[in-house]
Amino acid sequence: MNRVAVINVVGLCDRHIGPDMPFTQAFRSTGSQRYIDPAFPAVTCTAQSNYLTGRHPSDHGIVGNGWYNHDLAEIQFWKQPNQLVKGPKIWETMRDKHADFTCAKVFWWYNMYSGADWSITPRPIYQADGRKVFDIYTHPSHIRADIQEDLGKFPFPGFWGPSAGINTPQGQADCVSRWISESAIWLENRHSPTLSLVYLPHLDYNLQRFGPKDSSISADLRLVDGIIHDLIKFYENRGVQPILLSEYGITEVNRAIHINRTFREAGWITLRDELGSEILDPGASQAFAVADHQVAHVYVNNKSILPEVRRRIEAIDGVHTVIDSKSKIELGINHKRAGDFIAVSEENAWFTYYYWFDDKRAPDFARTVDIHRKPGYDPVELFIDPKFLFPKYHISKRLLQKKIGLRMLMDVTPLDASLVKGSHGCRPSNLIDWPILITPETAAPTKETISNTEVHQLLLKMFD
Repeated sequence: MNRVAVINVVGLCDRHIGPDMPFTQAFRSTGSQRYIDPAFPAVTCTAQSNYLTGRHPSDHGIVGNGWYNHDLAEIQFWKQPNQLVKGPKIWETMRDKHADFTCAKVFWWYNMYSGADWSITPRPIYQADGRKVFDIYTHPSHIRADIQEDLGKFPFPGFWGPSAGINTPQGQADCVSRWISESAIWLENRHSPTLSLVYLPHLDYNLQRFGPKDSSISADLRLVDGIIHDLIKFYENRGVQPILLSEYGITEVNRAIHINRTFREAGWITLRDELGSEILDPGASQAFAVADHQVAHVYVNNKSILPEVRRRIEAIDGVHTVIDSKSKIELGINHKRAGDFIAVSEENAWFTYYYWFDDKRAPDFARTVDIHRKPGYDPVELFIDPKFLFPKYHISKRLLQKKIGLRMLMDVTPLDASLVKGSHGCRPSNLIDWPILITPETAAPTKETISNTEVHQLLLKMFD
């Protein structure tokens, strides 16, 4: 049985592989590249679930990075238990055929309780006094201490937030993708998994901050190319077949759509006043949207207004498509977690979760990096509010307050959605912005373009 390493380079697409990625370009020339027709929506949790199960969200249930939980009347984002993904995953299918098949899942999502033999995923510790301590979750649990003793602490601030992708030249210790790569090497040296699933997120950050055409992206491409070089060479020397793929491509955006503000104007949003801040109450709202990049799931509690909700969405500038019940079946996203409607933006637009009209009434978490409390995805967390003339001083003051045991908010996130210049989620019109798959020539599909669910079967064949 062959051994395989799947290296997931987030945001990588055909437009990037050129002079700034000489090793990746050479690796592609020795094998074969195929375009992947993007998952819908083209976001991390859905794409990875499609790849690992070979099924659509209608079957496995992952309709986005987050959704509205009807039973709890809560919007939930970035949950980690693998039990949320229905259907057998690659390692389960292979283990049924080969009892000695093993899998290492390195920072791919839905990592907790996945049944993989070894796994590592980001997981802060939330203390009773409200403090958040950066940490990781591993299986088996003992490798959490072992791996951080050998590699140093996982540089959690660089995984997401204003520090992600910033000032991380190749080889610097705080580069998250470098640490993840070294952790995959650490697992290979000790356990030799049959399948290694490795997630390299570095390109995701500045492609969203600055857009895919910004000149600064060259430095990110060179950095990732160096990490890919070291990882692939290591695997090849160990007799492991490396494969490169990505989940989505990021397109340039120049406008944000505040869909929940439209619903509020219509009188459909219900808010609670909490200490002077406005908090969205989804269970009491007639209609609301869960924004997720270029896709928004729209949940309508008052079914009598369904036709009017659709008309309102269709009239919003920047909305490309409104997906209804029939279209959800055709797109393979007809699942109870999905919205009554799914709004899809134009390529040059994206959806915010913003529902307030006055920034003074915005909830306190809006100005922080808080991926679980916000009722939607917020790429503005990648920025530091320009109002701070000396941001390092403000951050240092907050960290000092934390260190001496005072309650504090790391309130550095701006409320200006126009800062974001790149997004994903819809199906880009140009192939060069689609995710890609690079395999050995012998394993390449005959078609130039494959569906996202076909990745599953292709990977299964790699072990023969």
